[in-house]
Amino acid sequence: MRDIQCGTCGTGVLVEKFSPSHTSVQWLGDAERSCPEFARQAALGVPSSWIPTCPALRDSIENAVRAGELATDELRHEPVPGRLG
Repeated sequence: MRDIQCGTCGTGVLVEKFSPSHTSVQWLGDAERSCPEFARQAALGVPSSWIPTCPALRDSIENAVRAGELATDELRHEPVPGRLG
């Protein structure tokens, strides 16, 4: 997993791309406290588990992919620890 910072608010998350359409995000802290978009939706009563993504964070992840800072696992040449093949 790779550390990615949101270009809008600076929130850091760990990210792994399994394919162009599958992205795994691991929050390093409470999403509702660290992400303004999650906080906004939580204030409206939306449970954080129902919030699919933060658009600014998603854009930051895609920018990292385009810049070559985050590789899609299917394109990696080195093995991923704990995964066969």
